[in-house]
Amino acid sequence: MPYQGRYARGVRINLHDVWKHEKDGITSKAAVRSPAKPKRFAGKSRIAPSTSLGYAVNMQTELQNKWQQVLARDARQDGRFVFAVRTTGVFCRPSCPSRRPRRDSVEFFANPREAERAGYRACLRCKPTQISDQTQHVLRARRLLDNAEGIVTLAQLSRRVGLSPFHLQRIFKRATGLSPREYQSALRMQHIKAGLRKGEEVTTALYDAGFSSPSRLYENASQQLGMTPGTYRRGGAGVTITFTVAATRLGRMLVAATERGLCAVRFGESATELERDLREEFHAAELQRGDAAMRHYIELLLASSCGKNTTVELPLDVRATAFQKKVWEELRQIPRGETRTYTDIAREIGDPRAVRAVARACASNPVALAVPCHRVVRSDGHLAGYRWGVDRKRKLLERERANF
Repeated sequence: MPYQGRYARGVRINLHDVWKHEKDGITSKAAVRSPAKPKRFAGKSRIAPSTSLGYAVNMQTELQNKWQQVLARDARQDGRFVFAVRTTGVFCRPSCPSRRPRRDSVEFFANPREAERAGYRACLRCKPTQISDQTQHVLRARRLLDNAEGIVTLAQLSRRVGLSPFHLQRIFKRATGLSPREYQSALRMQHIKAGLRKGEEVTTALYDAGFSSPSRLYENASQQLGMTPGTYRRGGAGVTITFTVAATRLGRMLVAATERGLCAVRFGESATELERDLREEFHAAELQRGDAAMRHYIELLLASSCGKNTTVELPLDVRATAFQKKVWEELRQIPRGETRTYTDIAREIGDPRAVRAVARACASNPVALAVPCHRVVRSDGHLAGYRWGVDRKRKLLERERANF
């Protein structure tokens, strides 16, 4: 089959061959194709043949991010892409409430038109080709906030959108997980980050982003930047992260910490991949392997992974929004051997309608076990998604109940 568009169906791209041919000065796409036609892709995302290995890795990361957003049913991604299921021939919004398919049955498209051209039909449940009136109001409000100069009050925004302030606040938060005020704050922080990455002085960046004074920036910097603005401007230079990788019954477990506490606890099948992902995320920090220095963390986390009672609360050093922090703190209050539903957590933090936002906060938890998001289940009792795999979630709960 000739090469078409981003990739050709049935053609496997070997990243090692891409690198080898680039090294030899060969750039032909045909030179890096494998003649073998796989019966199935076995969960590996198909990527475009490229003259850059870095581009292929970035694309793989982008596909993985989209899959995590689908698992979290992130309504904020609706309109940005759709996912299609080969076994059913249907494509859906990321927030579709239907049961999630296997990863190796899914492919992504930028919009419904591309999915239809590939032979898929629209889901009758989430109707990805239709934009509801509420969605149109939210999109209009976001465009107004994205292009606004200065702070826009809720009253001003509601008048321009044509809804009451209460109704706009409700549908905006349901769709984005943030109130209009929090959304503007996030936009200002994005401008700050962009300015600091360009090398601007902190004072210049903060006023250009709309902050009224340095104190308004620094009071939330540790949560939203994960460090002071000056340190962020230097790309995280000066931050030392110690890590180790241990074998567990659930696969390999990477544990990383700063001097303040844990910043990453994640599971995987390969120690090499876990370390590579850590270095990509904290690319400017000084990373050092320290098996002995991490022994205390490892012992407690291993005991927790076996379902044993660990009463010591591990210190954390993680970046989080105010909402995520509330959710994660509530998760740490769930007793071993018990579970809560997403609805329960939303009710406990005082926002009973924020069930989807709670699910997103659970999916973005960077420190498995230390924040026990595996103890949250759906209202019908099913385990639902888990960042590190539903099978690991099931085993964790079974061991906790067995040792209760």
